Amino acid sequence: MTVPHASDSAEADVIVVGAGPGGSAAAHHLAAHGANVLLLEKTEFPREKVCGDGLTPRAVKQLIRMGVDITAPGWLQNKGLRVIGGGMRLELDWPDLESFPNYGLTRTRMDFDDILAKRAVAAGAKLVTNTNVQAPILDAAGRVIGVKATGPGKEPVEYRAPIVIAADGVSGRFPLSMGLTKREDRPIGVAVRRYYKSETKHDDDYLESWLELRSKEGGDKLLPGYGWIFGMGDGRVNVGLGVLNSSSAFGKTDYRQMLTDWLDNTPEEWGLREENADGKILGAALPMGFNRVPHYTRGVMLVGDSGGMVNPFNGEGIAYAMESGALAAEIAIQALARGTTPERERALRLYPQELKLRYGGYYRLGGMFVKLIGNPQVMKLATRHGMPHPTLMKFVLKLLANLTDPRGGDAMDKIINGLTRIAPAV
Repeated sequence: MTVPHASDSAEADVIVVGAGPGGSAAAHHLAAHGANVLLLEKTEFPREKVCGDGLTPRAVKQLIRMGVDITAPGWLQNKGLRVIGGGMRLELDWPDLESFPNYGLTRTRMDFDDILAKRAVAAGAKLVTNTNVQAPILDAAGRVIGVKATGPGKEPVEYRAPIVIAADGVSGRFPLSMGLTKREDRPIGVAVRRYYKSETKHDDDYLESWLELRSKEGGDKLLPGYGWIFGMGDGRVNVGLGVLNSSSAFGKTDYRQMLTDWLDNTPEEWGLREENADGKILGAALPMGFNRVPHYTRGVMLVGDSGGMVNPFNGEGIAYAMESGALAAEIAIQALARGTTPERERALRLYPQELKLRYGGYYRLGGMFVKLIGNPQVMKLATRHGMPHPTLMKFVLKLLANLTDPRGGDAMDKIINGLTRIAPAV
């Protein structure tokens, strides 16, 4: 992959800060429409990223849209979600919809992000790695017209563009440098994950979600949070757990110890033990429900985790990062075609409105859901009384994964779409 020097590409139509899924999606769609795009990444590819590595049909749709070859080696297809809880085990296939494919995928973030960045470069974006963006460059009116950064040799560099897309992840260093802090009234989670070698689980054709985590300690003790086991197809599984800030255990628990306590209670033949571990237990925050706003201000658009776009219902972030990246690109292209700065600003202000229209009501429902399941008794009751009813659980799967047909669809789709429309947007 060609990495230009700063002097080769100091000016662009759009600067994208961060080459994760959201940034690479934005850069790809911008470049595909003929824009001069600079994609700035602080690390070098390939690089590790803390993630569950599971991709729902929402994310698969965006990969297809970007032209990613998902039939190539390294992709493992799955049929749906296996839910474990309340003493039951239920396999729920992804819904058969007009709007989304009926399968999911897994792929390690070690090369997933690299693949997407290469798609952006293939479309014409200029990728500059080992470049740490630190602050905006402002004009006299306080509008962002570029970024200040340090290059691969720690030398100061500047890049200029009339539009900047911040896709720098949960840390959100660029929006923070503009005074855009996280909202404390929105849900947030924390997750830890680790890879294990497992002959029996690595090629599982269902993503596995655990609604109850139990430890042998204290006589089958119930642990806080939820867990997952996702087969990677390469002899390994990605295993992890998450805890939401509505739980009394949030911020007061040794999550890494909790992970091993839970796994010690899984069947021995699965191999989820210390001797089969592949790497360390790593953790990350999950910024949910638009926990950083506004999503557009003074020439800067926030994409993905930088704008707190993780789904509160299921902790999914990749699909929403890619979707918001594509939307930001579409609106930026329209803005660039405007003749004056006021006209351009009018076009860019559509971005937060469109995000609110697409996700605002749904994320509001997700915030209520997070508060409810933070109570262990509510979660226990929901699991015990919901799991025995497959039709109800199919509805829950559609709701949690945000998989419905927006027009038409079945009765479940109509109920979910109706709920999201009447819920006040966050």
